[in-house]
Amino acid sequence: MIIAGDVGGTKCNLALFSEKNGKLTPVFKQRFASKDFAQFDLIVREFSLQAAHHLSKERVRAAGFGVAGPVIDNRVRATNLPWTVDAATLARELNLSDVVLLNDLGATGHSIEHLAPEEFCVLNPGKPEHGGTRALLAAGTGLGQSILVWDGARYRVVPSEGGHSDFAPHTEQQIELLRCMRRRYPQVSWELILSGRGFRTIHEFLAPNVIHPSFEDPGTDPAPEITRLGLSKQCPVCADTLDLWTAIYGSEAGNLALKVLALGGVYVAGGIAVKIIDKIKDGTFFEAFRDKWKFESMLGDIPVSVILNESAPLLGAAYEALASLPR
Repeated sequence: MIIAGDVGGTKCNLALFSEKNGKLTPVFKQRFASKDFAQFDLIVREFSLQAAHHLSKERVRAAGFGVAGPVIDNRVRATNLPWTVDAATLARELNLSDVVLLNDLGATGHSIEHLAPEEFCVLNPGKPEHGGTRALLAAGTGLGQSILVWDGARYRVVPSEGGHSDFAPHTEQQIELLRCMRRRYPQVSWELILSGRGFRTIHEFLAPNVIHPSFEDPGTDPAPEITRLGLSKQCPVCADTLDLWTAIYGSEAGNLALKVLALGGVYVAGGIAVKIIDKIKDGTFFEAFRDKWKFESMLGDIPVSVILNESAPLLGAAYEALASLPR
């Protein structure tokens, strides 16, 4: 049996997997609200108690966790939580010799080879180069990015914190957005826009006098209301917000593709893309992706897909935990 977790700023998904002939199957899953726990090991403790009912006579042999933040010395200081996730602490909690810790995007990257074709939405089939470098980015609570490099046998994931690099506007409107945000923040990163919080930021930039009910409640995330009204076209400002957000997302995906020469493909993950998939598919994203002057033709040949399975990080973390076991 394998325990795996997807540790995010909003939620933590944990699962117990059974293994047969190298294939993992989920047996038990549980979701936790991150803000309800002072430390991640308390979530692991609660989950392991619940999972014990599904173990029968088997035992947990390995565990892997994808965490939003950089993994340094087998520890992660979570980016959007007041947590430090420590592999040694988790190993003691689970009575294991060691635990695999990965960046959350690294976990997603390791899932790609294990997903079925129907778990992808292809935005551009392109012409993939065998063994070519791949790029992965995911907007959710934050903006994760990573690089997948072929080692001759399989893809290895190179972690990145590129989501915290400086936002580079692409149009006159985006230049004005940057000016507006610089009055509020000491640094305007891609993540400030390409995350759930970015929808309200863009909406207020476009029409500061248009206020929706979710804006009035400090405990409510306005992103679901904005995206719902934008997709349905009930609110023109919300529709414009969705257009601008999606174009910026596509532009940064194209930037990442250029930086790592992602001839093996670009993969878009995270909960937001799945929730607004009709908008992602309408051409706004891909047009912004390939709008890179002299490199438009090359980018047009790069495959671009959205990962539809929101449990992909769990699956990737589980397979990396399995790979860590002695053969």
